[in-house]
Amino acid sequence: MKPSYPLKIGLFGIGLQAYWPQFEGLKARLEGYVAQVGEQIKTPGIEVVNLGLVDSPERAIEAGHGFRRADVDLIFLYVTTYALSSTVLPVVRRAGVPVVVLNLQPEPSIDYARFNAMGDRTKMTGDWLAFCSACPVPEIANVFRRSGIPFHQVTGVLAGDDSSRREIGDWVLAAKVVHGMAHNRLGLLGHYYNGMLDIASDTTRQTATFGGHMEILEVEELAALRRAVGDAQARERVSHFRKEFDVRPDCPEDELLRAARTSLALDALVAAHDLGSMAYYHMGAGCPEHEDVMSSVIIGNSLLTARGIPVAGEYEIKNAQAMKILDILGAGGSFTEYYAMDFRDDVVLMGHDGPGHCGMAEGRTKVRPLGVYHGKIGHGLSVEMQVKHGPVTLLSVVEDPAGGIFLLCAEGESVPGAILEIGNTNSRYKFPCGARAFVEAWNSHGPAHHCAVGSGRQFARLSKVAALLGIRIEKVG
Repeated sequence: MKPSYPLKIGLFGIGLQAYWPQFEGLKARLEGYVAQVGEQIKTPGIEVVNLGLVDSPERAIEAGHGFRRADVDLIFLYVTTYALSSTVLPVVRRAGVPVVVLNLQPEPSIDYARFNAMGDRTKMTGDWLAFCSACPVPEIANVFRRSGIPFHQVTGVLAGDDSSRREIGDWVLAAKVVHGMAHNRLGLLGHYYNGMLDIASDTTRQTATFGGHMEILEVEELAALRRAVGDAQARERVSHFRKEFDVRPDCPEDELLRAARTSLALDALVAAHDLGSMAYYHMGAGCPEHEDVMSSVIIGNSLLTARGIPVAGEYEIKNAQAMKILDILGAGGSFTEYYAMDFRDDVVLMGHDGPGHCGMAEGRTKVRPLGVYHGKIGHGLSVEMQVKHGPVTLLSVVEDPAGGIFLLCAEGESVPGAILEIGNTNSRYKFPCGARAFVEAWNSHGPAHHCAVGSGRQFARLSKVAALLGIRIEKVG
């Protein structure tokens, strides 16, 4: 059994110990608010480590060690009332993970009439202190800045505030992406497409930025696994193809069986190396078996991509990373590049040969036979799909000249209209700034010519991913 490393979110509230004997019921009230935040954070598959209310420097030291022992990935600091910064810094410094400051007061506003009618100024002060979340945030921010600790904020209302709840959910999802990338195993099968200088990646920098592991794979292993596939298995996989795809009538049965054998071998390769994504390319020149294998991977790789193991062609490692980020966000993640521009309709046509994400398709993904793979050796079956109409996000992982990595993002729309029926993935994308301005702005950042496309508007979430990784993000359009 491989070890499991669940995503762990730390939570603690802060208060001032001196208040508890002065204001009856205040501590219990604030502890209840911390518990409410814990319920908001709860998400299937995520463990919440709630250390309750930290109200003294001694408790702060204890909480810092507690979070460190628990191996949390992200901390939510809930500011319940005024509290000393000395109850915060030891926790966050010892834990050593990103922190989000939650400035959430219990209600949208104080009921001033009720409050002023209480008649007991001690009780009035205790009631006000329960609304005092905003008070110490500048103090905390000051200490974080002077200590060199990055921090993020969510400001709003504890209950009934959709905006705050959405922000908290997005931070949790961003942490899920960072955690997923840190534990991902990216398979590298084959070699670069000869002459594509832009797609060469610094694998050390990729691993240093995102974490995870890159496993170099041999085509020989895939070929050996394919030899072990039985006839009955292959026929069963062909039946699966027909359920998952719109297999066109002109697809030869022997090509379907060839793709089925390779698909099963790919599944075995992924299982053997516990892969969460893959980048591949191989000419197979001089070795008929290898050419046979590598010219029949498209259907199998499309199935892998749709089930959460994104596969990028042409050995585009950076794009496999971008696809995996979108996949963890639940936005799909399909491989694409410029195909053409339609100046009449003001759209950019984008697509690619090779695998596509069937779960993102407008209608069923078609399987078509190709007599030649343009620019590549061999022939066989390929997929043709258009990304589902509606909001989309383009994402590129870019290596800058200084050796760093940043995210490049654009939000647009997949729109209906004529596409190229050539057995490739291809779609029509419209951007708010227009096709001309989009292309020039995107290119100006110097990304590789491939990028990933995902469903929905993901920039806000991707911004949080970048923040947790400590890298920048640029938006186009």
